Amino acid sequence: MSLTYDPDAALAPLEFAVTKNLAAKSPAERDALLAAPAFGTAFTDHMVDICWSVRGGWHRPRVQPYGPISLDPAAAVLHYGQEIFEGIKAYRHADGSIHTFRPDQNGRRLQRSARRLALPELPVEYFLQSIKELIAVDGAWVPSGEDQSLYLRPFMFAKEAFLGVRPANKVAYYLIASPVGAYFKGGAKPVSIWLSEDYARAGKGGTGAAKTGGNYAASLLPQAEAYEQGCDQVVFLDQDRNVEELGGMNVVFVYKDGTIVTPQSDSILEGITRDSILQLAADRGHKVEGRAVSLTEWREGVASGDIVEVFACGTAAVVAPIGELKGTDFIDEQPLGELALSLREELTDIQYGRREDRHGWLVRLDEA
Repeated sequence: MSLTYDPDAALAPLEFAVTKNLAAKSPAERDALLAAPAFGTAFTDHMVDICWSVRGGWHRPRVQPYGPISLDPAAAVLHYGQEIFEGIKAYRHADGSIHTFRPDQNGRRLQRSARRLALPELPVEYFLQSIKELIAVDGAWVPSGEDQSLYLRPFMFAKEAFLGVRPANKVAYYLIASPVGAYFKGGAKPVSIWLSEDYARAGKGGTGAAKTGGNYAASLLPQAEAYEQGCDQVVFLDQDRNVEELGGMNVVFVYKDGTIVTPQSDSILEGITRDSILQLAADRGHKVEGRAVSLTEWREGVASGDIVEVFACGTAAVVAPIGELKGTDFIDEQPLGELALSLREELTDIQYGRREDRHGWLVRLDEA
């Protein structure tokens, strides 16, 4: 069976078996966790599990109690890192309904990541169905506070037990969820960034465009350096000293003529939040470009006043204005970006149902 998903193939919905968690949190316990959720520390009562094998394809879809995963010590993921994941959110609207944002794009990006890591491509229809199945049992976990949402973490890994360098013949797909508040403490305030010149996040022809754990593992040491320097995040350069991305977010530059530029290469993860922000900017009449941006252009652009704002964006933080860049080359301090905050407000208003969804980005997850 091919690892590649045929988007033109007609697919019947999966039939999920549902096993309720007999040790589920009480409403009072759940409400206490939802009152002030910390990012990625508490999880809902259930998770999704779908198996894949060369012989059986995608099979045995289940919603089951959240809990430990049993793995053979020889499972391929533990030795060769064959795994990928996604990040997406569910939002509670004022009328109580639950929606997610552009899940088809997350599903397609998961497929691209799977292709690069030699994993099977989960059909987008199954990806969306897995989210709806989890929300059907854990919808009460979607918080309703300001800047709060339910962070959904789909992930896939090689579970076949063998020691050999080849794609695994058995794979597991899981979906877990965690109620979250603002990613950075204090909300959308300017963040400080450490310029990493000794380490690279990914290289040309590598896995930079895939959402795989190895890329993030490679960022942990320079991220620790950033913390030591009093910074919130780290920014990486490529071999030509062009700006790539932060440890977990894309970078966007705003020029004084209104042009918006974002670094683009085959080693940068294609950000769905970034693409949405750029679309909203284009709707306002801004010229949008994806191209290489050198560190020199950043430095000279800020010094001359040609670059008036720099911000980062991603699913977790949404938009974070970059207020300071520290490193061995230069220190740049900028005021809070008005355009960044305006675009953040517009995007989150769409996600939470406070503003018209002109592009049809929202998908309702609970029953209408």
